[in-house]
Amino acid sequence: MKPGKRILAVCAVLILSMPFAAQAEENKKADTWLPSLVTDTPQEGFELAIKLSRMGVKSTQPNKEILFRERAEYSQDAKALIHASEVIAVHFQTVAEANDYWK
Repeated sequence: MKPGKRILAVCAVLILSMPFAAQAEENKKADTWLPSLVTDTPQEGFELAIKLSRMGVKSTQPNKEILFRERAEYSQDAKALIHASEVIAVHFQTVAEANDYWK
């Protein structure tokens, strides 16, 4: 392909993809589930930390059938449960810092 035609083709692809990019951005705004890390109390912060952990798992394994099937297995595994608590603790540290430790 000649350089001029290649540039024209790239421009056409970019122009045609712009509406899709705008739609994707609009969908992203509608799907916002975490507008802020700020909470009123430490308890709300801890609940947010749990939600962050759950959303991480959900994002990692979007197939609900597999997610629920595996849950039965790891819910009986002490090491998996301790690790889940560690992940929540890391998220809680982040939320606490975002809230200036509720001073």
